[in-house]
Amino acid sequence: MESLRIYGGHYAELSRRFAAWLGLHSTDATAVLEIAAAEERGTPLSPARLSERISLSTGATTALLNRLEAAGHITRAREHSDRRVVTLRSGGHIQERADEFFGPLAHRLDAAMSHYPPQFLERFEAFVADLNTTMDSHLAEPDTMTPRSPRTPDGRTP
Repeated sequence: MESLRIYGGHYAELSRRFAAWLGLHSTDATAVLEIAAAEERGTPLSPARLSERISLSTGATTALLNRLEAAGHITRAREHSDRRVVTLRSGGHIQERADEFFGPLAHRLDAAMSHYPPQFLERFEAFVADLNTTMDSHLAEPDTMTPRSPRTPDGRTP
C-alpha cells in the first residue's frame, strides 16, 4: 500500500507540473485531463459527471468550463439525441500537448514494463482494477464523508 501511496503522490505531482506547463490552474488541468481521458475511453463526459469526477459544485464547474472553452481547451457539444445533454470534448491541441509532456514518461514506463511477461501485467491490471472498485465502493458510501466525533484518550466523546 505504501508503494501505491507513493505512486499517487507522483501522479499528483505530474498533474501539478502539467498544469504549470500549460499555464493553467491545477483544477483546470485536472478537468482537461479528465475530459481527454473520457474521450479516449469512448465515454465523453457531461458537465455533471465532470463535476463529480473533480469534486466541484455545479456552479464552480460551469465557471471552470467557461474559462476552458474561452481559452480553446475544450468544447461543449449537443451531440446526443436529447439536445439538452451537453458533451465535453477536449480541444485538438490538448492531446498534442499532453503527448508532448507525458511522452517521455510513457517511453520510460514502457521500457520498465517490458521486463515483465504479459500475463504478469494482465494480473497486475486486474489487481489494480479490484483496488479501484473497492475504493469506489467505499467512497460511494455516505458515511465515509461524515467525520467522526473526536474522542478522548479513554474513548469518550468530549
